[in-house]
Amino acid sequence: MNEPVFWLAPLASVFALYFAWRFFKEMVAHDEGTEMMREIGAHVRKGSMAYLRQQYKIMLVVFALVAGLFAYLSYGLGVQNPWLPITFTFGGFFSALAGYFGMQTATLASTRTTAAARTSLAGALNVAFRSGAVMGLVVVGLGLGNLAFWFVLIDLFTPGDPTQGAYLILVTTTALTFSMGASMQALFARVGGGIYTKAADVGADLVGKVEAGIPEDDPRNPAVIADNVGDNVGDVAGMGADLFESYCGSILAASALGAAAFVADPAMQMKAIAAPMAIAGVGIMLSVLGVFLVKTREGANQKELLGALSKGINASAALIVVASAAVLWLLGIENPWGIWGAVVTGLVTGLIIGRSTEYSTSASFKPTRSIAAAAESGAATTIIAGIGVGMLSTVIPVLAVSIGTMLAYQFASGFDPTQMGQGLYGIAIAAVGMLSTLGITLASDAYGPIADNAGGNAEMSGLGPEVRERTDALDSLGNTTAATGKGFAIGSAALTALALIASYIEVIRIELISAGQTALDVGRDLSVATADATLVDFMAFYNVTLLNPAVLITLFLGAMVAFTFSGLTVQAVGRAAQTMVEEVRRQFREDPGILKGTSAPDYERCVAISTVGAQREMVIPSLIAIAAPVLVGVLFGVAGVIGLLAGGLSTGFVLAVFLSNAGGAWDNAKKYIEAGHHGGKGSPAHRASVIGDTIGDPFKDTSGPSLNILIKLMSIVAIVMAGVTVSYTLI
Repeated sequence: MNEPVFWLAPLASVFALYFAWRFFKEMVAHDEGTEMMREIGAHVRKGSMAYLRQQYKIMLVVFALVAGLFAYLSYGLGVQNPWLPITFTFGGFFSALAGYFGMQTATLASTRTTAAARTSLAGALNVAFRSGAVMGLVVVGLGLGNLAFWFVLIDLFTPGDPTQGAYLILVTTTALTFSMGASMQALFARVGGGIYTKAADVGADLVGKVEAGIPEDDPRNPAVIADNVGDNVGDVAGMGADLFESYCGSILAASALGAAAFVADPAMQMKAIAAPMAIAGVGIMLSVLGVFLVKTREGANQKELLGALSKGINASAALIVVASAAVLWLLGIENPWGIWGAVVTGLVTGLIIGRSTEYSTSASFKPTRSIAAAAESGAATTIIAGIGVGMLSTVIPVLAVSIGTMLAYQFASGFDPTQMGQGLYGIAIAAVGMLSTLGITLASDAYGPIADNAGGNAEMSGLGPEVRERTDALDSLGNTTAATGKGFAIGSAALTALALIASYIEVIRIELISAGQTALDVGRDLSVATADATLVDFMAFYNVTLLNPAVLITLFLGAMVAFTFSGLTVQAVGRAAQTMVEEVRRQFREDPGILKGTSAPDYERCVAISTVGAQREMVIPSLIAIAAPVLVGVLFGVAGVIGLLAGGLSTGFVLAVFLSNAGGAWDNAKKYIEAGHHGGKGSPAHRASVIGDTIGDPFKDTSGPSLNILIKLMSIVAIVMAGVTVSYTLI
């Protein structure tokens, strides 16, 4: 890699990991509170790490089997890239490592946030947010550092002539295989973590709050520790793994499409490959700056707290607009202002999706308040109102991604319809722009479960109402930032998946050449060299049109996969939650002293139930994402795979927005009522809102966020298995 600007990437990676270590040390140095607070924190930490160890044991077996299969396909049959078994394994390992570091930090930080809340709201926000920044900076540091390492290593050991355009296409598409391991680990982490957390949450709410009438996070509730553990396994380890693979996937897809767009000019190819790496590197440095800008005053209200977080995020986003222009100018890349326009388009699209999600889910705005008002008429109207809000909330994100995609394409292509390659590169680099400030964006998301656990610790430790008031303010803010983070992740997934579909064609080109097919019949007695064929040529060769039954069938199959996946994950939460409900009822029934406060509940039994349920239920939904592209490729060929990916992307994106926003709005409507509106806690409206929140739990924390991984993982699996599709397709 002889482009000097490329080396911003490894330098920024070290920069991110240094500040992650520094923020971690600062957090650990804070007071951990009373003996009771430390004991509760230890229970949560023990349960979180026990779950993670169990999940990683299962993933170790799964990864060993899949890596073995890839090794056979690569070294035995010769139909797969020889790097695949290696990069696949490392992708999964570093995705898991990012989740592990985030989990360790979050479980240590929640107790210290509670301790800080005894004296200061601003101090508690500082502890929680800086701890969330550890997660964000570890994800981007490990992600970008790995990509730089693999690009250099693959470049060193790939045979061929670096002065030829096909060489860099081979290097970048080979590096794409790293995303397979990261995506697979992310899906297991998201699905398993989502099932765990919602089984515990639903069990704790239905029996504790609705049936027994005890407050949320009451230490008499046997499921309360499992509920707090769930916040970490779902929204820390799960979200970290999710955005790790989004971050890596967007950069890798942009690099691969950059190599393809400028195949006739190897010098410009190198610049196009280095651009997303360098922009991501600058984004890391500006994210750290944004973290230092997040501060608030004592007694701040919800809007002021949200403004404090927004200040850091918006400052980082504004500065990356200027910095990315400087990077592209230094690179001397072709059409720098058009590519810069694509980067800015991605950033603006991400901000619009975030603000739209905030509007749809925050109790400060009309949609969520309308659900709270509907709760006065009962659970049915609460559910109807929430479904309506969720459906309407899809309008702005879909329009934003649609308009953003078109603008990014046109900017990067210079509004020239013949420059399709550069246009697709623009879409990919727009996704990089959206994720360029992930270091601070993910910090605001990881902050949520830390604040939630801090509130639980305050309740169980019996701290004063002023402490709980501060932790409740942080927790409510965390619900909004978590919903915003999910919307942001889903939006970035849509752009990344679009870029990955285009990358799939480049991998098919390489596989065809490897198989000895040097020319393509594009119809009307015309033939073009495979190495020189355009994307339009490939569409003609494979008959990728709506008149092809294979494409129509697989479009429907892609949509069906999104709904089937969501249905399986929602039902999985229901089954696991039912087991939890029965266990909590059993403990209350067999030991009346628990509700009287004279005997302690069996927390560990509930933790074990959630762990076993999550591990068992996560397998089948996860396997669907892996099996669908392989089976469709064998049965319907390349055209069928493209149809599957397009159907899964369009349906999965809209469905994910609906599920996440409906669930977030139900949750915050409940909290709005608990704050004293519409009758407050214990009122009929409150009881109805708890039902709505319970239904929304698997929507927003299991099915919705997992869908964005599904649509990317299907694309990555299609890319990785392209050799099998080309060699063994039945049509």
